[in-house]
Amino acid sequence: MAKGLLIVLSGPSGVGKGTVCSALRQRVPELIYSVSATTRVPRFGEEHGVNYFFKSREQFLNMIEQDQLLEYAQYVDNYYGTPRDFVEETLNSGRDIILEIEVQGALKVKEKFPDGVFVFLLPPSLDELKDRIQGRGTENQATIDHRLSVAVDEINLLEYYDYAVVNDQIDLACTRIESIIVAEHCKVRK
Repeated sequence: MAKGLLIVLSGPSGVGKGTVCSALRQRVPELIYSVSATTRVPRFGEEHGVNYFFKSREQFLNMIEQDQLLEYAQYVDNYYGTPRDFVEETLNSGRDIILEIEVQGALKVKEKFPDGVFVFLLPPSLDELKDRIQGRGTENQATIDHRLSVAVDEINLLEYYDYAVVNDQIDLACTRIESIIVAEHCKVRK
């Protein structure tokens, strides 16, 4: 049985990773979503085990110590990470899995899974990105400014990705990512 594809979707905070990933999963229901663990506080409507595994700082550090994470990163004073076992079991069963993670984590996954499919989601512009972050209404101005500064640094890491997709329209971004998945399955090396 062929291994599944590891698809890593990342990009700066506020670019719409969650929105695009959710829409993509509705269009491609066989695509398995890897739920990340985090120490950040849940946003309104988020559920433990669905959107994230919400962990205390102590619990998360214990997961690191026990090598239970495929990758982890500290981002804007919170930890984010991908539970290792679920990803490996999914790939070995021949199913495709998508990780929606921050750029730091994606680069760590690339070290361990160089055959993964790495997709960088870009905003149409930095002004649009700022509007999206402010539109959340969940961060203060200092946090927004910090996120924008980090976003510029992350965009400069685009060369480490296989594909770049601009999130100007959700449906169009999903169509582009679906095309990438189909192309990857058609590669001769597969």
